[in-house]
Amino acid sequence: MATHAQGLKGKRGGSGTLVEFLDRWFYVGMALFLIAVILIGFVPDSFLRAGDIAAGGRPGFLWQAHFHALTMAAWMGLLLTQTVLMATGRNRWHMQLGLFGMVLAPLMVIGGVMLVPAQFAARIAFAEAGDPAEVADMARAMTNTALLQLRSGISFALLVAIALAARRFDAGMHKRMMILATISPIGAAFARMPFLYNSQPQSPLSTLAWPAVCVIPMIAWDLYRQRLVHPAYWIFLAVTLSGSLVVMWLWDTPGWQALAGPLLHP
Repeated sequence: MATHAQGLKGKRGGSGTLVEFLDRWFYVGMALFLIAVILIGFVPDSFLRAGDIAAGGRPGFLWQAHFHALTMAAWMGLLLTQTVLMATGRNRWHMQLGLFGMVLAPLMVIGGVMLVPAQFAARIAFAEAGDPAEVADMARAMTNTALLQLRSGISFALLVAIALAARRFDAGMHKRMMILATISPIGAAFARMPFLYNSQPQSPLSTLAWPAVCVIPMIAWDLYRQRLVHPAYWIFLAVTLSGSLVVMWLWDTPGWQALAGPLLHP
């Protein structure tokens, strides 16, 4: 019995065990999981939109949308590469490539800032010849959606800044925060999955809540390995929850519509 127990203990915590292998490659798996979520959400939706464009049902893709897609794809590729480099012990390459992330993250935020008003103006201009009531409904819905986009951009920027600040003195905080920063705007991918519950346009709750699915495996693995909730998750919760409460509070209110409408469509 004692020998058997020691054997089980060795399989769980000894050098070169399965658990240590999983520990080393866990964040690679998380990066792949997030890439899968984005592909499942955006690729079919993009084909549907391309079909609508070809049929004359919506304006063409804007260059800002292409720029946003390009920077997002580059970010996900960088995230996967960085996790693989750390899993394989190439720390110096990881540090050098991280400099690219410092440039790419602001470009993603800038791209999002450019895309929101450009998309709003293009959609409204395209629909202006139609029913004024339908145009007004579209403008209201897009103004509400801009709240989600604003919250995503701010949350992503804050979490990436925290991750970069921790990169030299707290590797555990850094790696978790980079994944969490990527999760913060991923509700947009879930919102494009027709097989999932979607509370929009009445409420943003589903888009705000679905990203929690991506955080649960991280917390569960940390609880198993370290028997605690890492401080990174509390920071993530504070940043994303505060933004989510603001979105819920302002959603479809006359005040937000009056404030944001002229900014999006002067």
